[in-house]
Amino acid sequence: MSVERPWLDQYPAGVPAQIDVDEFPSVVAVLETAIDKYRDRPAFASLGKTLTYGEIDTLSKQFAAYLLGELGLKKGDRVAIMMPNCLQYPIATFGILRAGLTVVNTNPMYTARELRHQLVDSGAVAVLVLDNFGDTVQQVLADSQVRKVITTGLGDMLAFPKGAVVNFVLRHVKKMVPDYSIPGAVRFEDTLALGRKHTLPQIDARPDDIAFLQYTGGTTGVAKGAMLTHRNLVANMQQAAAWVGTNVKLGEEVIITALPLYHIFALTANGLVFMKFGGLNHMITNPRDMPGFIKELKNTRFTAITGVNTLFNGLLNTPGFEDIDFSGLHLTLGGGMAVQRAVAERWKKATGCTLVEAYGLTETSPAACINPMDLAEYNGSIGLPIPSTDACLKDEDGNDVPLGEVGELCIRGPQVMKGYWQRPQETAEVLDANGWLHTGDMAKMDEQGFFYIVDRKKDMILVSGFNVYPNEIEDVVAMMPGVLEVAAVGVPDEKSGEAVKVVIVKKDPSLTAEQVLQHARANLTGYKRPHHVEFRDELPKTNVGKILRRELRD
Repeated sequence: MSVERPWLDQYPAGVPAQIDVDEFPSVVAVLETAIDKYRDRPAFASLGKTLTYGEIDTLSKQFAAYLLGELGLKKGDRVAIMMPNCLQYPIATFGILRAGLTVVNTNPMYTARELRHQLVDSGAVAVLVLDNFGDTVQQVLADSQVRKVITTGLGDMLAFPKGAVVNFVLRHVKKMVPDYSIPGAVRFEDTLALGRKHTLPQIDARPDDIAFLQYTGGTTGVAKGAMLTHRNLVANMQQAAAWVGTNVKLGEEVIITALPLYHIFALTANGLVFMKFGGLNHMITNPRDMPGFIKELKNTRFTAITGVNTLFNGLLNTPGFEDIDFSGLHLTLGGGMAVQRAVAERWKKATGCTLVEAYGLTETSPAACINPMDLAEYNGSIGLPIPSTDACLKDEDGNDVPLGEVGELCIRGPQVMKGYWQRPQETAEVLDANGWLHTGDMAKMDEQGFFYIVDRKKDMILVSGFNVYPNEIEDVVAMMPGVLEVAAVGVPDEKSGEAVKVVIVKKDPSLTAEQVLQHARANLTGYKRPHHVEFRDELPKTNVGKILRRELRD
């Protein structure tokens, strides 16, 4: 089937229609090329300590040699990482990949139930965990195939005495490290010392080898491991680098990495793309500490930042944001959830840099569509399909929908996952015979090829037979100056089947439900207007700040 590609005419100057998927056979090859080019340049920074590309090279090789030489792991074995952004993360991740193994990224905030599922499902044979979460690992070890636990403290990679102080404060002052006991566990620094005793054998990571098992879908049932191959990730890195790289300065970029690297958005957009550019990933360990985050931004001259809508909104509403130096900032990329117009407009006004919305999924490594980087203003769309990517809209019978009408967004390209780990049925439900990934997102396309998400299939509210899309309601309510955050959900209604309810976190304590309803009456047609308004102190969110509408519905 031929695909109409009106978006190609809208591509920014210098962005190719196709990328070279075969330039690098693996993520390891990208890393080693960056090390050769930028050995003495800074690569990752955290809590005041910076590692160069050369240091990442040495340390990741030592960790890889430990995994193979001491633990005797075999190609394809899975190793789980359970930690926030800290220097241990890139060392361990690249070490695992250099050993020919698969990284299982694990959210450190997981409960024992969630972690047990992921370790058992992935068959992970080793896990690296930050001390803060050691007690969770201890609870589930007996049920898993894990043979070795590697532990580390947040301060362990920092110079003395700062590292010791950080660990002491976390454990004894802030009480953030619950007691745990895992017999046979080894410290991360000791693995590096043990690795130095071994010569790392030449491991050929092939394009079709699984680089990462990225778990997804935990909010819609059981979490599934998306099998992302080296080819998937290299392709997406090449696609995103071609798109955003027209005005980067190689070896000079500094990107703020506030979203966790265990999340696919930051992993690819920050970790891989900016590694290819020879940039510095300035990692924020706890972005929820907004005053601390602002302080780090004040002390760093940065050129790029990625985030989700709630993160940008949080920064804009934190005192001191207006004192940050934005003179070097030329790239702000928003994804993971819909960017709200009110937030995008405030960001542009405050920083002088357009908040460019992108769209992707764990299953697409993640980027599928990105807006042109030279956009003058926020446009409400998720952008254009990136190089070597096709997109189409289908109805429930699998037929293409006419231009301007709403259908399920489907993506095809080299970044689309191999499938779900050991779940052929679930794989077949989202990947069709023609290679199209059915995203579950409802969208429409305009004549120029820009796509607009109208909402998740499952989040759609049905009012008297009319489809109501929560994103639209949220955008309208978020326009009110007194609203800090908002989520819209459907609740049962005798007359209309479902009615719209908005749950709001106030910015202005005097905001009333009647004011919200009045604003909605002025801006929304009858069936879209909220019937219920609830105020809360906070909205339930995933660890990367995505609002959990399902929890609000439940």
